[in-house]
Amino acid sequence: MDLLNALAGFLVGLTGVGAGALMTPLLVLGLGVAPQTAVGTDLLFASITKGVGVYVHGRRGSIDWGVLSRLCTGSLPASALTLLLLHYFPDNRGLGSIILPGLGVALFVTSLALIFQVRLNLLGKRLRTTTPESFKGVQPMLTVAAGALLGFLVTLTSVGAGALGVVMLLYLYPFRLAPPKLVGTDIAHAVPLTLIAGMGHLGLGNVDFPLLGPLLIGSIPGIILGSRLGVKANHGYVRNAIAVMLAFVGMWILLGN
Repeated sequence: MDLLNALAGFLVGLTGVGAGALMTPLLVLGLGVAPQTAVGTDLLFASITKGVGVYVHGRRGSIDWGVLSRLCTGSLPASALTLLLLHYFPDNRGLGSIILPGLGVALFVTSLALIFQVRLNLLGKRLRTTTPESFKGVQPMLTVAAGALLGFLVTLTSVGAGALGVVMLLYLYPFRLAPPKLVGTDIAHAVPLTLIAGMGHLGLGNVDFPLLGPLLIGSIPGIILGSRLGVKANHGYVRNAIAVMLAFVGMWILLGN
């Protein structure tokens, strides 16, 4: 378990992908944790571990604060609204019947996004080059909308802050965000989003603190190492491996329900 925690933390620091997408299925399928508890615990876990990554990326200057503010404009209100809806769900124990299928869909969609990441980036570059004024004109609005979608998915399933966020930013900012700044901005956005969502789930009683401690102890060294190596990493191999794994786990969850 400690090794898996370290690996998840390493992938977060290296690529911005991995915390919710890997840890939540591990908790649900591997340890038998209730889906709502796995989501709530993982959200607080992600806010802390990615906070370490933000410190490293911030010192390196690899965060685009303008893009970050646009994402937060959409994601934080969407997260709060999703938490409100979950709060008024008739039976908190029955949340798993909504969260588990949502988790499967989120994992499968994330795997597709990772597979087509390069093509989406090329499409963004073509649009940015051939129709620069119109593309730049809709960038702010689309970034806010992307943030809102991430806010909903992350709050419901804990998946998307890293993997989907990276893919969306690659399409929306194909030239502005170089790989280190892409990862740094995506991680920086995940911190307030997962913190708000995690605190909301804490209020719903969906956080297991005895489980959170070991997760943190095992993963923080990994995320520090991953953040330091992120500039030199070959992200293609890591991305493809994660995409295959997420597709498999997503289908496993959906077919098992």
